Amino acid sequence: MGEIGKKVLLTYGGGSIKKIGLYDKVKELLKGFEIVELPNIQPNPKYNPSVLEGVKLCKENNIEVILSVGGGSVLDCSKAIAAGAKYDGDPWDLISYKVKTQAALPIVDILTLAATGSEYDCAGVISRTETNDKIGYIDPHLFPVCSFLDPVYTFSVSKKQTAAGCADAMNHVMEQYFTEDTTLLNDGFCEAEFRSLMVNTRKALENPEDYTARAEMMLACTYGCNGILALGNSASGWPCHAIEHALSAYYDITHGEGLAIITPRWMKHILSEKTVARFAKYGVNVFGIDASLPPMEIANKAIEETYKFFESIGIPMHLREVGIDESRVDEMAHHIAVNEGLEKAYVPLFEADIKKIILESL
Repeated sequence: MGEIGKKVLLTYGGGSIKKIGLYDKVKELLKGFEIVELPNIQPNPKYNPSVLEGVKLCKENNIEVILSVGGGSVLDCSKAIAAGAKYDGDPWDLISYKVKTQAALPIVDILTLAATGSEYDCAGVISRTETNDKIGYIDPHLFPVCSFLDPVYTFSVSKKQTAAGCADAMNHVMEQYFTEDTTLLNDGFCEAEFRSLMVNTRKALENPEDYTARAEMMLACTYGCNGILALGNSASGWPCHAIEHALSAYYDITHGEGLAIITPRWMKHILSEKTVARFAKYGVNVFGIDASLPPMEIANKAIEETYKFFESIGIPMHLREVGIDESRVDEMAHHIAVNEGLEKAYVPLFEADIKKIILESL
């Protein structure tokens, strides 16, 4: 890492890296480096304080490289910090695309949670609590220089976060699978991803130190969001992520859990004669549903199996269970309709559609 820089901003979350001994190992390996620390980066990483504090530390200490140690939230936050450190104005200008990113500090990451795929993409999701905004910030400057993926560091991940990570990755794949135009090759990749994630998540929940299961799950999560699965496919609009981003911006819920709750309701909402063939293919190739059944029956069974899988790995499947009621549904639906462009999604969603999906998820 010395070739990249000797002045390091070390970013991490709530302290789990200390419990598993990774913090001490990193500090030992970086003897002779100048290290400034930014701890306590939260899930759904916050613009204020984490991004702003990180940018300030970088500028004050002439940081040359960021080392992100943790899960996707730490890495997403580090990406925003990396760009903000190279910008003289308000970093939100970059995150909100008001100003095009021109440069970013190099980022190295050590991953401790399989979920987001941020280790192999140029995106990060940042929340701004005071405006209830949660934005996917994407720019080529944000690719990590190097990512270290050791499944051993995921052994201590809780059952809740293991399940939520699986749901996040599965939905990344779904957002690229349910599109208007697809390729046979990508369909095969996506269907294998679904099956791998379901099998290996169950194994990891049963035995958290199953190296093979953790390794394959980590690889599947890494592939899930780097763009490979979408090559040759038409755009989908990522509707479930668009809806969930508002839910977790307003209520700060666990991202993967929110996706798992929304996804089957979105599926049910968009199922029609136009989309039934896609859902039937998903049902046959992912869940092994009898292909001789009527397509609409296969499609409904596939949606039911999706719901049952998420439920079986311990995810609460109603928004009320994670603290969301109907009091702000209208406000959230309007926010999503105005900001997310879902009228251009695989199946167009307007404010009334979004509201219905959220209400059906309660």
